[in-house]
Amino acid sequence: MNSRELANSVCNTLEHHGHKAFLVGGCVRDILLGRDPADYDVSTSATPEEVQKLFPHGLGIGAQFGVVLVRQDSLKVEVATFRSDVGYSDGRHPDQVVYSRTPEEDVQRRDFTINGLLMRHDTGEVLDFVGGRADLASRIIRAIGEASRRFAEDKLRMLRAVRFAARFGAAIEPGTFAAIRKHASRIHAVSAERIREELTKLLTEGAARRSFELLDELGLLAQLLPEIAAMKGVPQPPQFHPEGDVWIHTLLMLEALPAEASPTLAWGVLLHDIGKPPTFRPVSLTGDRIRFDGHVEVGVPMADELCRRLRFSGDDIEQIKALVANHMKFKDVAQMRPSTLKRFVRLPQFDEHLELHRLDCQSSHGKLDAYRTVRAFLAETPPAKVRPPRLLSGDDLKDLGYTPGPEFQKILSTLEDAQLEEAVQTRDQALEFVRRHYPLRPVSR
Repeated sequence: MNSRELANSVCNTLEHHGHKAFLVGGCVRDILLGRDPADYDVSTSATPEEVQKLFPHGLGIGAQFGVVLVRQDSLKVEVATFRSDVGYSDGRHPDQVVYSRTPEEDVQRRDFTINGLLMRHDTGEVLDFVGGRADLASRIIRAIGEASRRFAEDKLRMLRAVRFAARFGAAIEPGTFAAIRKHASRIHAVSAERIREELTKLLTEGAARRSFELLDELGLLAQLLPEIAAMKGVPQPPQFHPEGDVWIHTLLMLEALPAEASPTLAWGVLLHDIGKPPTFRPVSLTGDRIRFDGHVEVGVPMADELCRRLRFSGDDIEQIKALVANHMKFKDVAQMRPSTLKRFVRLPQFDEHLELHRLDCQSSHGKLDAYRTVRAFLAETPPAKVRPPRLLSGDDLKDLGYTPGPEFQKILSTLEDAQLEEAVQTRDQALEFVRRHYPLRPVSR
């Protein structure tokens, strides 16, 4: 059984017991677009209590809002009771839910016309009470009913409008567009976690450039990511960046991000030059060319603050910061000692560092020499030479007569460098190396 079959089965059960039931929302939209829906929702006249009676293992994930989750193995379908919502004091949840017996009333509370379509599961007949089919055909994102009211109910809908417009290559209807601009400053009412999730979707669904252009046009970028908005109009040295300012460069990288790019890579691309606006120095000050001296050192703590503001996990923050911190090192790979290069490619998730560098080059000067050098090095160098087994341990140093302390790490690190340079390859050579470079001092009597 697949998700569609489970949804059909749910509808069959509900109808068999005298209730109305339809596929609804994004799954109907995607079916009409010829896409494979990510999940299925069912809208029904049955109350949550009636749904749970028919599906005893159903989970009332939002029972107070009329939503029951029906599961079978790894599959799931959300079943929502026809309803109208009364008031949204917190800008997210309805203050009161009033159940309805008609699907016409139910769809009026939904966000956009393309998401307000219903479909009979068995015949494929579409019920359209909001003009969604026409907007879907014309690629228009239009709020259902009064746009300002829809966004006042749930501020996150402003970001969802951007995502749908970018994903489907659609235009945002003028009235809906104006309402988003009017409410943009209220986006902060949404939790940081929900904002982060929505922004990550914008970055990883294959239309990141258009998404961020729309965020900017709607006034949402300056509200949510002022550090990124600050990139606009910051010029770069044309000999290295013929494409234009920092904003244009970042947009070109976002445009090249493939769908399903990892979230950390996508955020690394967005933030890699975050330190450029505050470190910009024009030719009139430098005497030779535009410079961004220290932009990496400035950018890392800026990226850290932004990620913490959006409640990223600790592991994701460390990877995103590492992408920002190391993106300029590729220019030096041709001159790196073997030990330095091996340590560089041992960075966690190095494939993301390499991909960010490729995107960086292709979106500026177009030279991929360093990228090819690293790719060739990785292809030609056995993993055992990149990460050779440790020849000596701290216990070995103690057995040799060295006193435990800070120097232990220095000795072991220097020894590993010698291994990586292939000057030391055996345990006996390692022992000789340590004795020669770190002779034991005689004990004074």
